[in-house]
Amino acid sequence: MRILLLGKNGQVGWELQRSLAPLGELIALDRHSTDYCGDLSRPEHLAATVQTLRPDVIVNAAAYTAVDKAESDRETAYAINATAPQAIAQAAAETGAMLVHYSTDYVFDGSGDTPWTETGVPAPLSVYGASKLAGERAIVASGALHLIFRTSWVYAARGGNFAKTMLKLAQEREALSVINDQIGAPTGADLLADITAHAISQLAIKPQLSGLYHLAAAGETSWYSYAKHVFAQAQERGIQLKLDSAQFKAIPTSAYPTAAQRPLNSRLNCAKLESNFGLSIPHWQRGVDRMLAEIL
Repeated sequence: MRILLLGKNGQVGWELQRSLAPLGELIALDRHSTDYCGDLSRPEHLAATVQTLRPDVIVNAAAYTAVDKAESDRETAYAINATAPQAIAQAAAETGAMLVHYSTDYVFDGSGDTPWTETGVPAPLSVYGASKLAGERAIVASGALHLIFRTSWVYAARGGNFAKTMLKLAQEREALSVINDQIGAPTGADLLADITAHAISQLAIKPQLSGLYHLAAAGETSWYSYAKHVFAQAQERGIQLKLDSAQFKAIPTSAYPTAAQRPLNSRLNCAKLESNFGLSIPHWQRGVDRMLAEIL
């Protein structure tokens, strides 16, 4: 099996280099690659790369993820999150390749308090969410064999993440306020990568499993409770925090305005994925604790 990976140095792409390697020949690219084009801002060159390499599987782990910047940079967000996936998908359909692509809970408006299923009606609140939804729809319309994984609150030990930011602030400040009305599940890039490799193997045998899936860690939390868990784990390991627990405050999203509106309900129902691929997705705390053990 020949696998073309795009976005090799992102958080998910880095983990995919590990998880996909045992499946076959892996060609991993990013936007700086020179032998072949891995730059999502050049869709025609991406399509040419697919036509030249003729991979069995394409995994697109690259995306425009600057959520707030996208509000004033709509053209770039759509070029990378919609136009490029469309070109990749069309090339995949023409060459018979399987395409794996990652999307987001931001395609929903975050209403309600029950986990979103794949049949939920998308209504993005932001340019980022709308651009990712456009990419999903372009892939489906292409007719290519595909797996689209919607995920949420992605983190990794490598690079920056919410936990690292919170720990840094808690070591510098006595007071800290964190949002408590956005609910979701922190999802490790390593979990995404491992499930992706498993699903690719299954889809090669059962192409009828092609389609859209929700993929997030089990359970749910708020950003405030997530931070509280991180602080507790750090203190158990003897990390000294300057933060005064009495000055650690929960605030609503309305108290922290941003350029892009965030969904309050980012819960994703992953029952379809677990059933179709024979998986049992672990609770978010397990992945976070493993990540914290690595960085602390």
